[in-house]
Amino acid sequence: MSPAPAIRLLALLLALFALPGCTRDLLEAADAGDARAQYELGSAYAAGDRVPLNLVEAARWFGKAAGNGHIEAQFYLGLAYSRGEGVPEDHAEAVRWYRRAAEQGHTDAQFNLAYAYAHGRGVPKDANAAKKWLRKSEGRKGIEDPD
Repeated sequence: MSPAPAIRLLALLLALFALPGCTRDLLEAADAGDARAQYELGSAYAAGDRVPLNLVEAARWFGKAAGNGHIEAQFYLGLAYSRGEGVPEDHAEAVRWYRRAAEQGHTDAQFNLAYAYAHGRGVPKDANAAKKWLRKSEGRKGIEDPD
């Protein structure tokens, strides 16, 4: 075994023994590629629920879940990039993740994409695109400024 996989295995084993049982199971599922578990682990780190608050770890797990197609994780990864929480602030990257979730019907992502187009954050200002995404987001319940 080369050093990199050995270090990863050691880190996983240390994490497993340091976490409560329910979180240990969650980490095992997330590490095995379960997008739902990856999202839940990201949410746990983002809230400091059952694990220490750690926005870098939250963004890392949201990124894994988002890459595996988890819509809510795509939205939260967009928020993380928009706010620079756990990842460097990058509005173009935020737009990329908002768009992936928005195209699948996530209304908060649609609203944040409209905001990005209206204010030229991560994309050139485009009133028509802003209106399009705002119309699509009309079913959302609350308004949250992505910043």
